[in-house]
Formats: sequence, structure tokens, C-alpha cells
Amino acid sequence: MHAIGKCLAVFGLAVSFSSASLAAPANLVPAGKTNPPIGHYEFCKSYPGECQSLGKDRGPMQLTRDRWAKLLEVNTQVNQAIRPDTDMNIYGVEELWAYPREVGDCEDYVLLKRHMLMQEGFPARDLLITVVLQPNGDGHAVLTVRTDYGDYILDNMRGDVRLWSETGYTFVKRQSPEHAAVWTKLGPGSAPLVGTVGN
Repeated sequence: MHAIGKCLAVFGLAVSFSSASLAAPANLVPAGKTNPPIGHYEFCKSYPGECQSLGKDRGPMQLTRDRWAKLLEVNTQVNQAIRPDTDMNIYGVEELWAYPREVGDCEDYVLLKRHMLMQEGFPARDLLITVVLQPNGDGHAVLTVRTDYGDYILDNMRGDVRLWSETGYTFVKRQSPEHAAVWTKLGPGSAPLVGTVGN
């Protein structure tokens, strides 16, 4: 996936936790297994502990005020701490998923946010790396947080946290909530059907 060129951090105001902002549509709909992005496949070789079975899917987690506040905090913290750049500039290769220290591309932001939220007690099955298409057709990676109010998106190109249906993205595929190394297609209830994103 060539999502790196457009992974520029843009910071805005975080949305408030209210009944209006949480009037969510349905969650994203899985539509069968698909191949993982090559970057995630290679990442799993380096971090096998982060790519294990997650057990039977018990549905989205309950979104409490404390969890909402933590989502906003982690999204803002990582977006502000990491400077966006391409894997070619950072590592000298086209695609490499890694935990960023000071600089990273969109997948690196996602990995760090997911890791930090798991350390805060969020279930791994509800923190799913997701591949999307931007309106201009460029690939991009975001973190989907599954909740009983809907699926929220943590994105390095936005300072707020919003429902998937409010992002303007086409949702292509994401991790399975039952196994962190397995990926599922998304749609047709989620977005227009899309074939694949080049890896």
C-alpha cells in the first residue's frame, strides 16, 4: 500500500463526548478474508506477539466516558509527537511498518496508537488496523476502534476522532477481530466495493 506520500498530520479540535456525537450508524461490515498488506505481513514476522489469535469475537467494546477521553488523548499525543515522512526517506525502502520514535508514515502512527491503547486496557480485538482509500484514490492506513456506538477512526491526518462514515474514505480491508494476523475485506454495507490496494 502506497499510503505514505499523503500521511501529513493535520490537527483540529477533538469532538466532545455527547449523545449527539455518538448517534452512530452501524459498524463496518466484514465481507470475507483477504490478504494482509505486505507491510503488516513483514511486521508480524518481527513482532509475532502482536499477530496472534484474539479468540472468539464478542462484539464491540462498551464506549465509556473514560475510554472516549483516552482515545482523544492518545490520538492527539501520537499525532503531535511523530513527524510524518515516507518509508523511503526514513528507512531507504518502499514499505516498512515499524513503531516510530520521532518520525513515521501513516501505518507507523496506527501501530503506535494501537500499542498505547492496548497498554491502557483496550481489547486488541477492538483496535483494528484498517486500509482505506482517500477521495483522491491514494491508499492510507487508520486505526478503527470498534465500540457499541459505532466504529471510530483514529487518523494521523485529522486531530479529531470521528465515525468511519464521517471520514470520506472508502474502507477496503482491516484486521480480523478474531486474529491479529488475519485480514478481512470490508463492504458492501461499509463502502463501495473495491478490489485491492497495491502493496
